[in-house]
Amino acid sequence: MDSVVLLGHGSGGSMMKRIIDEVFFEAYGGEELLQGDDAAILPAPANGERLAFSTDSFVVTPHFFPGGDIGKLAVCGTVNDVATSGAKPLYLSCGFILEEGFPIESLQRICASMALAAKEAGVRIVTGDTKVVNRGSGDGVFINTSGIGILEQGKSLSGAHCKAGDKVLVSGTLGDHGITIMSCRESLAFEADLQSDAAPLNHLIADVLKAAPSVRCFRDPTRGGLASTLNELAAQSQVDITIEEEAVPVKQAVLGACEMLGFDVYQVANEGKVVCVVAPEEAQAALAAMKKNCYGTDGAIIGEITQAQEQRGPKVFLKTTFGSTRILDMLVGEQLPRIC
Repeated sequence: MDSVVLLGHGSGGSMMKRIIDEVFFEAYGGEELLQGDDAAILPAPANGERLAFSTDSFVVTPHFFPGGDIGKLAVCGTVNDVATSGAKPLYLSCGFILEEGFPIESLQRICASMALAAKEAGVRIVTGDTKVVNRGSGDGVFINTSGIGILEQGKSLSGAHCKAGDKVLVSGTLGDHGITIMSCRESLAFEADLQSDAAPLNHLIADVLKAAPSVRCFRDPTRGGLASTLNELAAQSQVDITIEEEAVPVKQAVLGACEMLGFDVYQVANEGKVVCVVAPEEAQAALAAMKKNCYGTDGAIIGEITQAQEQRGPKVFLKTTFGSTRILDMLVGEQLPRIC
């Protein structure tokens, strides 16, 4: 095997076959992938079930960071996007755009990380694609993943289902991923050991749905953070959302880094957290189920849905620890470039 990616690895010939066999198949080759066909043949839904389908692309730098890498991020991100619809993720596709000169050893590390994340989530990578671009035309590696899951009959989750009185939950501490990426990129040193929160949350989501069938929606607060996510939900349902600053879990190291760098922690990206809106009578059951999962131990009820005033439209408010209330706006522009 060559030590770096060459243009020939994307040519469709023997070199491409070698990188597929010795890197991709070696890391996560399953029954469908090893067939070697242009498309994976998968069983169709039955008994009123529906398909949930999502796709995402990952361009983060650096490619490796505390708590994960671009490969783990690609699997977890797409698994979570499918799972937030209420579906059970089953299959992933994976497309690589590799830059000539990218180390094969790094590619093998990324693929091994993807295999571990897929195994933890209980999904299979069943089809893929590889392209190689000229040196200087990319940034080492870009990854696109698409995911398919099965949604049970009668299950419907949407940001448009939020109602006055509903409770807002978050599964853990905010801002871990965004601040970790920034600290790596800018070589910032913090006393605390910060790492990305990238994780597959499909099992946590399934546990919450079982405990609280009246969940209105889940949402993955990635780019734009909690603030942008809540504003999207408020707009979809035409409601107000008020959260309590004191109730929102944030690590002191992340809070300190945000204060030092001038960031709003509510707008910093997360990759292993989920926002959940649930009927008030089931909020405690949802929180208990969340906390039983290893990725939800810091979960909390952080706020409530209220009726929006018709004359001004939906808003998101933050009740601060000082007793004041401020509007929590969506992120404008780009706070942390390329966090996923």
